[in-house]
Amino acid sequence: MKQTILGAGGAIGIELAKALPAYTSDIRLVGRNPKKVNADDELFKADLSNRDQVIKAVEGSEVVYLMVGFDYNTKLWQQMWPPLIQNVIDACLQHNAKLVFFDNVYAIGGDNVKHITENSPISPTSKKGEVRAEVNKLILNSVEKGKLNAIIARSADFFGAVKEKSLLMNMVYDNLVKGKKAQWFCNAKVVHSTSYTPDLGRGTAMLGNTSEAYNQIWNLPTDPQQITGEEWIDLFANEMQKSNKYQVLPGWGMKALGLFIPILNEMYEMRYQYDRDYYFDSAKFNSHFSYTPTTNADAVKQTVAVLKMNSGV
Repeated sequence: MKQTILGAGGAIGIELAKALPAYTSDIRLVGRNPKKVNADDELFKADLSNRDQVIKAVEGSEVVYLMVGFDYNTKLWQQMWPPLIQNVIDACLQHNAKLVFFDNVYAIGGDNVKHITENSPISPTSKKGEVRAEVNKLILNSVEKGKLNAIIARSADFFGAVKEKSLLMNMVYDNLVKGKKAQWFCNAKVVHSTSYTPDLGRGTAMLGNTSEAYNQIWNLPTDPQQITGEEWIDLFANEMQKSNKYQVLPGWGMKALGLFIPILNEMYEMRYQYDRDYYFDSAKFNSHFSYTPTTNADAVKQTVAVLKMNSGV
């Protein structure tokens, strides 16, 4: 049973590829420059912005995982996400493949982030959130019409030993390892759930290989502990034997510095995820699969250990 990962080189794609051999020995990794994770992986070079190449990449697949992560730029998202999703849907329909879309929670905005469940309303309060809401609706509409078997698998912000696209790793770990103060956005004393990449990979593989999981939204497994930004900093500082001192960049500071630092300009509209509680609830997944997510403390311990080993220190 061929299972294909579109956008296989990112942090979650790598963890997913590690988890899939429990279900199949026929794994195809698709990307501009895919690299093997398992010895028998099939590598398929493709530009996923090209419709014909998407259709060829999906051919012969029973399950397709869409794990693409575009650069963090609103205009790019607006330009790239809707056609990509439509092309992947069309490819899955043409080749009778099931779709698992790895999503974030940007389509859920404002105070709805205080407790995020699968029933939280699509309520974007940012331009990037509007893009995610649009692509969610494309998938859900295809499911409702009975054409597509699909899962939207959602994650909170995430972290792990592959630091790509992890704000927690960039703001906390990277600064602490350099002997600098950790950083946080807006308010470090409010709850901020963060998922652990190995749990996300395993959870995505479990969903993709569970027939009754399809045609639903699932929050991927995340420690239910309600932990604040300050407590995240403490966990990393203790594990790394560094000072837990930190600095907070307020919303107005993000706006001002965004004139010079593009990523902060892009983050400004997402400040609602940092200026109030942001709690991601995966009770549905944990209960259905009898799954216990890695605790936040153990996840930090494992991440720091892997990075220390990789650095040879």
